Amino acid sequence: MDPRDLDADVRGALRSLEARNAQRVAAHLVAAGTLVDEDPVEALAHARAARDRASRIAVVREAVGVAAYHAGDYAEAARELRAYRRMSGDEGYRAVLADCERALGRPEVALRLVREALDAGAPAEETTELRLVEAGARAELGELPAALLVLEEALGGRPRLDALDLTDESVLRLAGAYADLLTEAGRPEAESWQAAVAAAEPEEEDVAFGEIDLPADDLPAGDVTTEDLPADDLAAELPEQDDDAVEDDETLDLPGVSQADIEAEVAELLGETDGPATDGSDIGDGTGDEDEADGPEAAPGA
Repeated sequence: MDPRDLDADVRGALRSLEARNAQRVAAHLVAAGTLVDEDPVEALAHARAARDRASRIAVVREAVGVAAYHAGDYAEAARELRAYRRMSGDEGYRAVLADCERALGRPEVALRLVREALDAGAPAEETTELRLVEAGARAELGELPAALLVLEEALGGRPRLDALDLTDESVLRLAGAYADLLTEAGRPEAESWQAAVAAAEPEEEDVAFGEIDLPADDLPAGDVTTEDLPADDLAAELPEQDDDAVEDDETLDLPGVSQADIEAEVAELLGETDGPATDGSDIGDGTGDEDEADGPEAAPGA
C-alpha cells in the first residue's frame, strides 16, 4: 500500500493532515481502491477507516461512497456521495445517486434525478448511465413499454442489430439492457438480441502459464522499490529498508505504520475485535469536527 499509487490530486488533498495520519489515510485509500472490485466489503471497511481519520477531506468521502455502492450499501453510498458533492462541487455521480434511489425502492425519486441531470446537459457517457437507470426505474414501476422506449431512444430509435456497433462499450451495455427488457416483455426478437449481445461481450482472458506472479523471494532485487517519497508527495519520507530485516507480510512501506496496524483497524470496523485499533492520538485531521458536513442528508423527495 504505497501512497505513490494515489493520484497526485488525492495526495495533494491529504497534505492538510498531520504527516503520520496522512500516511495511514493514504494506505487505507490505496487498499480500498485495490479491493473494491474483488472484495467490496473489505474495501468499504478500509474507506471507512480513512473517513474516521479524515472526514473533512472530499476525496475520502468519495472513496467511502464508491466502495459502499459496490458493496451494496446504497443508503451510505448516497449519503457519502452527496457529502462529496457538497464539499467538492463535482456533479459527476448523478447517475450513481439516481441508481441508489432506485435500489432503495424510490424509483420516482430516481426518475426525478435523472431528468434533472439530463436537463442540465449531461455528457454522453453519463447520459448512457442515466438512461440505463431511467429504464430500470420505469421497469420497476411496471412501465415496461416506457422502459423499452427509453432504451430505443438511447440506441437511436427503432434499433436494428445489424446497424449497431456492439464493439462500443456504451452501445453494448444499452443493447444488453434492451435485450433483458425484451425477454421480460416476452417479445419474439428477444432471443436474437440476447445472442448478439452474448457474442459481442469480451471474453475473460485466462492467465497463461508463465504469467503467474512469482513469490517475493524469487523477484530480482531491483524490483523492490526503496526510494524515498518525493518531498512534495505527502509530508513524510519513507525510511530506507533493510531487505534482510523486513518481513514482506508484516511491514508496509510507510513510516511507523505496520500492516498489523492497518488490519487491526479494519478488523475493528468489521466487528471482529472490541478494542480500538490505535491509541487514538493521531486520529482525525486536526479540525475538531470529524463528522463533517451536516450529518446524514435526507434523500431527495423523502
